[in-house]
Amino acid sequence: MKQTLYLTEIRRLDAEKALRLTWSDGHSAELGYDYVRGYCPCAGCQGHGSMSTEFHQPPAPVQAETIEPVGNYAISIVWSDHHATGIYRFDFLREICPCPQCAGERAN
Repeated sequence: MKQTLYLTEIRRLDAEKALRLTWSDGHSAELGYDYVRGYCPCAGCQGHGSMSTEFHQPPAPVQAETIEPVGNYAISIVWSDHHATGIYRFDFLREICPCPQCAGERAN
């Protein structure tokens, strides 16, 4: 059975333009603001009914203005480009984690 992962910490690192995310299994990673914004899972960014999420480079660098919980499974981010419709599930954020450990797990 697959372990349910949830975020235990979300920290804005504005100087680095990144989010530091820590999951319930102890894994921690930094994801750049532009990287996370580029993977926005909303229908406006990914299309309606899309089965996969593609990266779309933001036209200009963004900042995370606010981060709010969505239930016990996701976060919502208001970006400096005023985009705010993406709901980032905890498991989705782990799926797009760019660290070498997660990239290796995806390759297997």
